[in-house]
Amino acid sequence: MGYLAVGFTIGIAAKNTGLDAVQSFFMSLGMVASAGEYAALMLIGAGAGLIEMVATTLVINLRYLLMSCSLTQKLRPEEPFWKRFLLALCVTDELFGISSAVPGALNPVYTWGAMLVSVTGWCLGTVLGVEAGNILPARAASAMNVALYGMFLAIILPPAKRSRFMGGLIAAAMLSSWLFSALPGLRQISAGFRVILLTVALSSAAAWLRPVDGQGRPVRGERTDSQEERV
Repeated sequence: MGYLAVGFTIGIAAKNTGLDAVQSFFMSLGMVASAGEYAALMLIGAGAGLIEMVATTLVINLRYLLMSCSLTQKLRPEEPFWKRFLLALCVTDELFGISSAVPGALNPVYTWGAMLVSVTGWCLGTVLGVEAGNILPARAASAMNVALYGMFLAIILPPAKRSRFMGGLIAAAMLSSWLFSALPGLRQISAGFRVILLTVALSSAAAWLRPVDGQGRPVRGERTDSQEERV
């Protein structure tokens, strides 16, 4: 529902830019990134050149390179290269979140199944937005976006409840993101680079403060609720 709703708004923007349903469908299928597609549509509307468009969307979507590299580390060592390559095909913030939350090794089929559902909703929403986007009231489209926020909450709340350290790390990430968007100088950094900088900095700090073994168990530091129960 969340991808369908956001894809709907992309379709409205594409229609206003002059794209038809087929063009918008292939744009969404090839990128699967709301911020990147919005930027591309603005550049199309402004008559920008191809090189400028590619460079801009590359910078905005650069965080997915980091997410893809991270996800491949959750696969079993014997997984072939083509599975690792396809895993990065349609990575989004939400798919990265639910895939990273899988305990132990990640079966790529799990992420591919989630991709099939999300990308279908994304592309269908874009087409519907082009064809009938202006019919749906703006408030109704905005209300449907709550589904994506609900998905994010479902990702971050369980680990925050299990571990005080994870809860503090999530709070630090939220505060840092706000500071980057509010402070002069920092807010000039693009959203894509901002995510990369914060992800690398906070994950590196967390790995140094609370290292884990190959099974994801803490080497030192606090115990989780499940560990307390076993003790």
